[in-house]
Amino acid sequence: MFSDLFPTYRGELKYHCLECARKYPGDELHYTCPECSGVFMLWDENFHELKKLSGKEWRTVFDERAASKMTQLQGIFRFYELTAPVVEKEDIVYLGEGNTPVIQSSPKLQKLVGQNMAFKNDGQNPSASFKDRGMACAFSYLKQLVRKKNWDQVLTICASTGDTSASAALYAAYVGDPIKSVVLLPQGKVTSQQLSQPLGSGAVVIELPGVFDDCMRVVEYLADNFRVALLNSKNPWRILGQESYAFELAQWCCWDMSGRVVFVPIGNAGNITAVMSGFLKLRDLEIIDGLPRIFGVQSTHADPVYRYYRQTPGSRSYAPVDVSPSVAQAAMIGNPVSFPRVRELADRYQREQGTDAFNVVHVEEQQIIEAMLLANQNGHIACTQGGECLAGLMQAREQGLLDASETAILDATAHALKFSGFQEMYFKNSFPRGYEIIPREEYINQPQRVLSEEDKERLSKEEFTRAAVEEMVRVLGLQGN
Repeated sequence: MFSDLFPTYRGELKYHCLECARKYPGDELHYTCPECSGVFMLWDENFHELKKLSGKEWRTVFDERAASKMTQLQGIFRFYELTAPVVEKEDIVYLGEGNTPVIQSSPKLQKLVGQNMAFKNDGQNPSASFKDRGMACAFSYLKQLVRKKNWDQVLTICASTGDTSASAALYAAYVGDPIKSVVLLPQGKVTSQQLSQPLGSGAVVIELPGVFDDCMRVVEYLADNFRVALLNSKNPWRILGQESYAFELAQWCCWDMSGRVVFVPIGNAGNITAVMSGFLKLRDLEIIDGLPRIFGVQSTHADPVYRYYRQTPGSRSYAPVDVSPSVAQAAMIGNPVSFPRVRELADRYQREQGTDAFNVVHVEEQQIIEAMLLANQNGHIACTQGGECLAGLMQAREQGLLDASETAILDATAHALKFSGFQEMYFKNSFPRGYEIIPREEYINQPQRVLSEEDKERLSKEEFTRAAVEEMVRVLGLQGN
């Protein structure tokens, strides 16, 4: 079944509808069930064959591949049999995604928070967000379909709050013809840094008034009625690729997830779906002995999943919510596409590991932005979603939901530089009222100007240098040798 070369195992992936339980072949493009419009999970009908190897043997396989120099096994397809074991070697798209580091927090930050903790820096993916994991899988599958079906034109489309569009445009640009990329963004709701990415990759960028949910309805209609490839997390191939986060984290922890608590922001709920699904696969194959606890985190400005799980089990009712502006832009979604997946997997997770194995907390916008600043002022590169996770950790501690002996691993989904605009708004106290953020002095850091342009023109080089040194000494309170 295995060798030092590309894996020989091939699965039989089928779309499973979570609403009506119908199945569809995996060699077609599907996003929702044709019968009931339910969302899909992709499951390998031959998964039981993988149990012919012991968990220990699987750990050896994946650890040996970590040292492989084969390009196709460098990224998410290191875990080929658990990811998309139908994609051929020639179709795998690899841009350096995956293998992002887990960075232990500084002693100072851990003391401030009161918990042993680390960030998994998924902002170190090629387009600077976790979305690349799912896109690597989705585009590999799409590339294979294009080749097998001899399609002469494929239009990919996604709605985005920024990161999805950047990733989709990057991978489409790399694969090239016959694939073309279109992204739909909520006008004025995406940072300038994020907007520059799909534009730079050559995608057709369309802006629509409203929020992400409005854009999502438009692309869903297009996918249902026209020949376009939808690249949002409604696409279950995206979910498969994002499961690699769980696989990598387990491998980083030497396959021992005991005492680990993973915090994941919930936006469209695709990532928390993938994280739970990935850990469940590892447990099913006995690659890990137990499941880590999972905490989903939502902003109070967009918290339908939190509202669902705060209700009494057995009488819960899900309802979308209207969203308010959020600095955690990827989380500003009032009707997550993947909620049915979350509900299905959370039930399995709790049956496997206990009711406290899955939790959801929500945090205020002030807590999110200040947690991001706190993390980054202590040596991290966390985005606002990473800040949301840290705020969620502090909220969970306050509610007595964490044990002091547990190690928290926080999902920093994107790079801090994507959200530098929000940092600037905080420092300048320029947030619109809807964000409900009032900056506090202890978090504000602004440049301190010494001397003026007039001084530069008036003074000689030597005089300017001496004057600048005198000002530096005054500002920094330096003492002579």
